[in-house]
Amino acid sequence: MKDRPFQPKAGRPQSLVRRGAVRSALLLGLASLTGPAFAREPKPVAVRELHVVTSGGFTAAFEALAKKYERDTGVHIVTEHGPSMGDTPQAIPNRLARHEDADVVILARSGLDKLAQAGTVTSGTVTDLGLSKIAVAVKAGAPAPDISTPDAVRATLVNAKSVAWSDSASGVYIQSVMLDKLGIADQVRPKGRMIPATPVGRIVAQGEAEIGFQQLSELKPVQGIRIVGLLPDSLQKVTPFSAGVVAYSPHQAEAKALIAYLSSPKAYPIIRDSGLEPASQKAKP
Repeated sequence: MKDRPFQPKAGRPQSLVRRGAVRSALLLGLASLTGPAFAREPKPVAVRELHVVTSGGFTAAFEALAKKYERDTGVHIVTEHGPSMGDTPQAIPNRLARHEDADVVILARSGLDKLAQAGTVTSGTVTDLGLSKIAVAVKAGAPAPDISTPDAVRATLVNAKSVAWSDSASGVYIQSVMLDKLGIADQVRPKGRMIPATPVGRIVAQGEAEIGFQQLSELKPVQGIRIVGLLPDSLQKVTPFSAGVVAYSPHQAEAKALIAYLSSPKAYPIIRDSGLEPASQKAKP
């Protein structure tokens, strides 16, 4: 019997058989390229978002600087707010204790130093950004009290019906140091209020306090108040507002880059406009 030539199965033209063979060869070739010798590590994805928690003293400056930084770098800044200290849930130390999303924190230097000592902020990243002074405010339209000298401040506080100060750095100083220094603590503390987590200027604007004390940079954005001026130098307390990288942040290098920008000469005009003076740019050793 003579050998018969190969006949493809019915319903499968020979052209399809050839295509199937070619396809199989291609698949085998592609499979060989996915082996260990040709494996590629995934490229790192650039950070496109940073989380910043800032206290009130630097808020106005940071909001303007953050917009500029976003335009210049394309990195989106997510901002949260809270006082530098205090017992409220919004207080920055309490936020970090809960490990809320945070790459950079900005608050009064005294509070930031405590966070660095506790290991909550990365060592060597603490950087002063702005120097803040305490100002006095009354409700818009009210007469401006005399605060030109320590004696004038003493008389103004004694005669005031109600006084408010913050639960952060400036308020702690007013309540625990300045009133004693003026010798009027027993007269003023009973009619004074320490305001937690709310701008003191807002309390004054609403008529809930006749006189308010807070950082100038925190009073400036508030509507409905009249800023009388700064405390006299002999009663003044200058508070550095500083930044640091959160120790548990996964974006250490990017957070440091943001702080470098905030402390650079590019930031000085905006810092001054907010009511602060630019501070030293060197990180604490």
